[in-house]
Amino acid sequence: MKLGDLALALGADVHGDGDAEITGVAGIEEAAPGDVTFVANPRYSALARTTNAGAVLVTPDFPEIATPTLRTSNPYLAFAKAVQIFYREPVYAPGVHPSAAIHPSAKIGKESHIGAFVVVSEGVTIGNHATLLPHVVIYPHATIGHHFYAHAHSVVREHCRVGNHVVLQNGVVVGCDGFGFAKDDEGVWHKILQSGPAIVEDNVEIQANSTVDRASVGETRIAPGVKIDNLVQVGHGSKVGANTLLCAQVGLAGSSEIGKNAILAGQAGVAGHCKLGDGVIMTAQSGVSHDVPEGKIISGSPAFDNKQWLKATAIFNRLPDIIKQLQRKQRPEQT
Repeated sequence: MKLGDLALALGADVHGDGDAEITGVAGIEEAAPGDVTFVANPRYSALARTTNAGAVLVTPDFPEIATPTLRTSNPYLAFAKAVQIFYREPVYAPGVHPSAAIHPSAKIGKESHIGAFVVVSEGVTIGNHATLLPHVVIYPHATIGHHFYAHAHSVVREHCRVGNHVVLQNGVVVGCDGFGFAKDDEGVWHKILQSGPAIVEDNVEIQANSTVDRASVGETRIAPGVKIDNLVQVGHGSKVGANTLLCAQVGLAGSSEIGKNAILAGQAGVAGHCKLGDGVIMTAQSGVSHDVPEGKIISGSPAFDNKQWLKATAIFNRLPDIIKQLQRKQRPEQT
């Protein structure tokens, strides 16, 4: 593909030879002459001058360099689109594999691919252009929208609802039982039936081995545009607001409520019944057991304001010396 054609596809402006041939994408340090790469973080700006790439995606105000550039307001997003242009994903033709088990009452939309050993149970409805790869299981009476893409070994449980353009990566379970048990007078735990569905709305992607529990009563809801990383646990009855990111190993206890456009970084944890407002950011390994107002950045366990946390951690290593200084000041003067 000519660099000029790639620029047109990405909505970028070319600075340099628009006839240069681009054949792939790569990171800035690994890129070869036929690759396009990108700079979105200022710390990598110097590498743009030494890269072997055929072209670099940069912001409009980026300094001129010898390598041709494609200038756009969001180089990272443009690079993501470039990856999509050059990477050839497997194409799964419409049809049903002979080993698939589909209940006669199930309804599956047109142009759908049903792979080997897929199970679609009674009363299930799936929209058009679905792709169900091997060993996907859809439990009874689940409802799923158009352009559903379920990778191998993902599961949608009974009575759950999934919207349009939802992607489930390998091993995802939507609607597994919430962790609900009641103890009797003799100390024996009794399971609480988890009767409420998990609901996943449009344009959600849930990555490998993550779980969205069903509710004991009511529902668990994942709002449109949410992205959930690997090994995330969304507890029963929780609600996650639109366009929120839950990064790897995040855990939401039951009845957590997370607002819109929030970011919970890796291994962050939220205690049950806590509410986090819109735009909240929890840094990695933070834990919170109280409500957090919108727009706050919090860190630590227990978590508190990020700026205070940074000051506290800076002091932490100095505590032994500070204590020694205080002890010396408190000693009575020798006569």
